[in-house]
Amino acid sequence: MAVPVLTEAQRRKLDGSDDELFYTEPRFVQHLDAAFRSRLTDLYRQRIPPGAVVLDLMSSWVSHLPEDGVYEEVIGHGLNRQELQANSRLDRFWIQNLNRDQRLPLEAESVDAALIVAGWQYLQQPEAVAAELLRVIRPRGQLIVAFSNRMFFQKAPQVWADGSDRDHLACVAEVLIAQGWPRPTLLAEATRAEGPMGWIGAR
Repeated sequence: MAVPVLTEAQRRKLDGSDDELFYTEPRFVQHLDAAFRSRLTDLYRQRIPPGAVVLDLMSSWVSHLPEDGVYEEVIGHGLNRQELQANSRLDRFWIQNLNRDQRLPLEAESVDAALIVAGWQYLQQPEAVAAELLRVIRPRGQLIVAFSNRMFFQKAPQVWADGSDRDHLACVAEVLIAQGWPRPTLLAEATRAEGPMGWIGAR
């Protein structure tokens, strides 16, 4: 059983319609800026060992894994089949709405590293997802949750829509710790904005 952290009000979304409808059409665009993507790939190169079984939860048409990374298997999950089929790093994938059903169809202790990129901010039941990840990740495995200050505002739960960047980090840490995860390492880094805004120092 997951340990509740969020209130019911914090779980509500501005757009309460079915998430599967929102993700019906594929979005073959980059949701993260180039500097963030490069930094994330470097982090994966440092943290994910060769030959690992990798779970890319809430994935899309890109996984941001290093091109030279060799893994035993990369398992993908998401809501849009076309995006997942276009992701060349995935060996297999499945479709599941985690806001409706948080049980992952994976064996206990079957994954070495789980990744959630630009996805945690849409979870209405993050506690249950964190508990499931604790079940499927092997001892001494790792979970890497990565996000920027971008989001689909209408699909983000109130706790995320109302919070600052620091609030988001604290919320993720609180949810993980409540489910039995060790205290996570937090990396908060600013990257220069692209285009004219970056020229004047925007982050």
